[in-house]
Amino acid sequence: MTTPADQPVETPDPRLAFVYQEALRGLLQQQNAVESLRNRAGTLIFAASFASSLLGSRALADGLGAWDWLALALLLGIGALTVIMLWPYYEMTFRFKPDDLLARYVDADATMAQMYRDLALQIETDFRHNGQTVRRMRVAFEFALVMLLANILAWLFSIANVLG
Repeated sequence: MTTPADQPVETPDPRLAFVYQEALRGLLQQQNAVESLRNRAGTLIFAASFASSLLGSRALADGLGAWDWLALALLLGIGALTVIMLWPYYEMTFRFKPDDLLARYVDADATMAQMYRDLALQIETDFRHNGQTVRRMRVAFEFALVMLLANILAWLFSIANVLG
């Protein structure tokens, strides 16, 4: 009868551990990017509402003109893009499911080398899948920034009565 002390100790390949750590680092950076975009979205909507309340009250004092309509449409667009950034995208994955890990590696008596390899590949799959949503959020943020600048300019043109 063999005891656990008689079993050979597996020494995992340090290359596999390195690949796993790098894959995990990439996924964590992606998660931080999502959190950062969501924080910036909150700041963006605050800036747009603050600028619109400050400049819009002055611009609308003399009636509703073309620049005012444009500024209001841009504010609405910024709000819509902010919703895209803040939407709870449940299909993004930043962690492993414990029941899946138990079934695949503990119950199946997998080696550390198998775990590192499989999980590194799973992380890459999750990273690519999440990437589509992260790109969509980033593009929405970029458009919203441009719209914020255009919004402020539209309010200023309205106040200055440019082409009024």
